[in-house]
Parts: sequence; C-alpha cells; structure tokens
Amino acid sequence: MSQSIHIEIDRLEGTLLRVLGLIERRGFHIDEIDLYDLGPDTRGLSVRVRPRDAGRNIDILGLQIDRLYGIKRLEQAPERAQTVRPNAEKLSA
Repeated sequence: MSQSIHIEIDRLEGTLLRVLGLIERRGFHIDEIDLYDLGPDTRGLSVRVRPRDAGRNIDILGLQIDRLYGIKRLEQAPERAQTVRPNAEKLSA
C-alpha cells in the first residue's frame, strides 16, 4: 500500500536530494512527487511512497526524514487523497 508524506523543506542546496536519497536507501519506491512553493525560503514536497517489502515501516521513515538538515515540517497521510495546499503560492505559466 502506498502512502503520502508531505514535507516542508528549505531552499538550501541539496535538501531535495537528501530527502529523495534517504527514501530510496531506506527501501521505499517513489511513485509520485509534487514540489511547490510555500514562500520565499520554503518549498512543499509531497511524495507518494510504497515499501519494497513488508519489513519497511513508514513511521520509521518519517522519523528519519524529520532528522535531515533542511526539514521544517513533516506530515504523513495514509490514504490517497487530493493534495490540498492552502498556503501554497500559485505559480503562473
């Protein structure tokens, strides 16, 4: 079963790479990624992940992501739902 993780990250160099690398190294497939602006110094990242095997725990992954440098806030959403970003700035085309 796949789950969504919503993360607020800073715009420092390498933050996005650290998050995605950790998810892969900890035994999760990345099924979907959505990156959006939340302000001048903050981005929002929604990642839909699926464990490679039954031994992988999404709660432990969340704790590991939360310890990374550049993470401001982390939230897990167990069910697939429409992503709502109330604080997100709309990007014009």
